[in-house]
Amino acid sequence: MNTRAKILSRTELVRLFEEHRRKGQRTVLANGCFDVLHVGHVRYLEGARREGDVLAVAINSDSSMRLLKGPGRPILPAQARAELVAALGIVDYVIIFPEPDVRPLLRELRPDVHAKGTDYTVETVPEREEAALLGIRIAIVGDPKQHSTRDLVARIRDAGHA
Repeated sequence: MNTRAKILSRTELVRLFEEHRRKGQRTVLANGCFDVLHVGHVRYLEGARREGDVLAVAINSDSSMRLLKGPGRPILPAQARAELVAALGIVDYVIIFPEPDVRPLLRELRPDVHAKGTDYTVETVPEREEAALLGIRIAIVGDPKQHSTRDLVARIRDAGHA
């Protein structure tokens, strides 16, 4: 599949998730900024994929990412981040979302599983109440949080000044 063809509108993704549910396939939604793709992201998405049959990844828009991460971010624009994530074979679909969290997407998509990284616990997931109301299971996946874009960018900047 063409990488860009995996990047969908909300309407398209809602329709496809309904189709997958009708076929009895388990759907998973993972989300994040994915500003500079690193091994922690890959391990997170591998873990998310193991939770179901279909994996969609929601990527924060540039404006929502600026609100979350502050000035100087994102490093890569949303479309570039989406293409990088879509290029991963474990990812079926990608969507760019403008909200600060994925509650609206959970309501619209109604995935079977909402996957979050190990920097969260089930109790600290911002969308936990919404997920519980909708009957969506939360899965904490990936390796221990030892990788971060912030640290990677700092090391790159430091190396440039050495």
